[in-house]
Amino acid sequence: MNKNIAFIGAGVMAGAILRGACQSVEPGQFWIADKMQEKAETLATELGCMAAASNLEAARAADYIFLCIKPQMAAEVLQEIAPALRESLDAGQPKVLCSILAGVTIDTIRVCLDSPRQPVVRIMPNTPALVGAGFLLITADETVPEAHSQAILNLLAPCGALQWLDERLFDTATALTGSSPAFYYMFIDAMADAGVQAGLPRQQAIAFAAQAALGSAAMVLETGQHPGVLKDMVCSPGGSTIAGVSALEAGGFRQAVMSAVAATCARNKELGEMV
Repeated sequence: MNKNIAFIGAGVMAGAILRGACQSVEPGQFWIADKMQEKAETLATELGCMAAASNLEAARAADYIFLCIKPQMAAEVLQEIAPALRESLDAGQPKVLCSILAGVTIDTIRVCLDSPRQPVVRIMPNTPALVGAGFLLITADETVPEAHSQAILNLLAPCGALQWLDERLFDTATALTGSSPAFYYMFIDAMADAGVQAGLPRQQAIAFAAQAALGSAAMVLETGQHPGVLKDMVCSPGGSTIAGVSALEAGGFRQAVMSAVAATCARNKELGEMV
């Protein structure tokens, strides 16, 4: 890609995407801006990117702009970079705005910019992108040309798997992709605690639980079997595994997971309404 890319926001998720993207594009093509200038400079120095003095400077320097901030900051930041976006739009060479803001729709972004023709791509990544094992949801409309969509896919490919999704499903899907790593980490941590309680060294317990989770996920994806079928394959009649499954059910395991997803979906919608 012979284009410049700006990242507005230099937090954990921006850093995860940048580290992957720098594998497909020369680091010198990236501009990084953050309200804490030192944070932007530190990340830029680490990766070999350029640090911008302001969000507007980064936006003016770039062809693709990744908005990696908290949803509550969206209106302020969008108004700050709006002049750069309008200039490029009026010149017939529109920049593409790529948003990772949870709950904030493409229409809401355009309203904040007062620009109904602004090309916007909405992306929902997750933190495993940091190790190239992420899962990124992407959506856009007809304002984003195919060539730009493909360029963004190529840019993000080193971060992990990519999936296009209708925007109306984004809030729900975010709970299963963007937020769920936190739930899986909690489960692995709890499994490791149980292993330690039973006498295993901590590091071994963590490694065993994480590897089992990795293998189980691979089984679901590679076999195409329903998770319930794969669960039944492990549960021998009267065996130890079904005893553990029974204990999980008695503790409300499924309902707790479903409630967590529902709470995440609800919060995504709330965040979108704050803009």
